[in-house]
Amino acid sequence: MDYYAVSYVYRDDKESLDKIRPEHRAFLGSLSQMVASGPLPDTSPSHALLILRGESAAEIEQALDADPFKLADLIAERHIEKWLPVIGVFAG
Repeated sequence: MDYYAVSYVYRDDKESLDKIRPEHRAFLGSLSQMVASGPLPDTSPSHALLILRGESAAEIEQALDADPFKLADLIAERHIEKWLPVIGVFAG
């Protein structure tokens, strides 16, 4: 399985983000592909970084399509990139 780095750029709708965030976090926590995720502080608009493992970018995309933030149209941009860690705890 490969690693994938996913970046989210959120819409500027703090009230809706705050309301749906518990569902969003529960969803991400339930994904078998999830390695780590979290916000990138001090970004405007707000961003997040997710690290997942999977067989393909298409698999990761399909899994993240059910994210409550995506379903509520709170993700303005989503980028999925294959990631090859060569140093550190994720390196093979």
